Amino acid sequence: MSSQNLPLNEMGNNSADEGSSARLNTVRDDEELSCATYVLIVLSYIIFVFTLPFSLCYCFKTVAEYERAIIFRAGRLLPGGPKGPGLFFILPCIDEFRVVDLRTLSFDVPPQEILSKDSVTVTVDAVVYFRVSDPTMAVLNVENYKRSTELLAATTLRNILGTKTLAEVLSHREEISTGLQSQLDEATDPWGIKVERVEIKDVRLPIQMQRAMAAEAEASREARAKVIAAEGEQNASRALKEAADIIAESPNALQLRYLQTLNSISAEKNSTIIFPLPIDILSGILKK
Repeated sequence: MSSQNLPLNEMGNNSADEGSSARLNTVRDDEELSCATYVLIVLSYIIFVFTLPFSLCYCFKTVAEYERAIIFRAGRLLPGGPKGPGLFFILPCIDEFRVVDLRTLSFDVPPQEILSKDSVTVTVDAVVYFRVSDPTMAVLNVENYKRSTELLAATTLRNILGTKTLAEVLSHREEISTGLQSQLDEATDPWGIKVERVEIKDVRLPIQMQRAMAAEAEASREARAKVIAAEGEQNASRALKEAADIIAESPNALQLRYLQTLNSISAEKNSTIIFPLPIDILSGILKK
């Protein structure tokens, strides 16, 4: 039993030695890197001291209230988060920094030719408003956050409008803008970008489609006008019938109507001479 277990123990010891040696090599590499960084920092301070006061112009930087500075020391992110607003210090030769604007920025999405759900080609352009919510993520996770957001907005606009019909694109702009804003905000969240607002600026149709829609709208308006005119004539004829029935019930009403007509005709400037006849004569003629 002991002779069989001995090789296993030796194998376990060898694997443990290999693992420990690998860890030692990693620790040594980290120590060498830390020592190199420490030496560079010391040399940077020496350069800063020996080049005074000229080094003050290079080592002290300022950022505005709406800006933040991300500092890299020997290629590594400096602990402590973004610097600013105000004055901050960098070491010569080994420190680099990038300034990130925190204000709301905007860009125009180039006009996109989109085939709608009902096979109509439309050209749509939009405007996007966004801001940097996390400067560190905007610098570390994406090379150019503004350019990346522009490209993502163009592709997302095409994908969303491709699932809509022409009528929905024209009449539901606010809903489309809200959906586009939510999708962009979710996609740019790992980049430290907050998409605040998306607005569709214009929807341009082909000339043939514009003519067809204009003809359809004109025909619809003409049909509506004919219906309204027919309803007006119907109401007018009904009112005339009611008025005729009332006048037929009272002869005096017919006399008053006759005199009112004479008064309105005589008030106009014309050369016609009117001789009024008694209403009794007219009523006798009407009876015959």
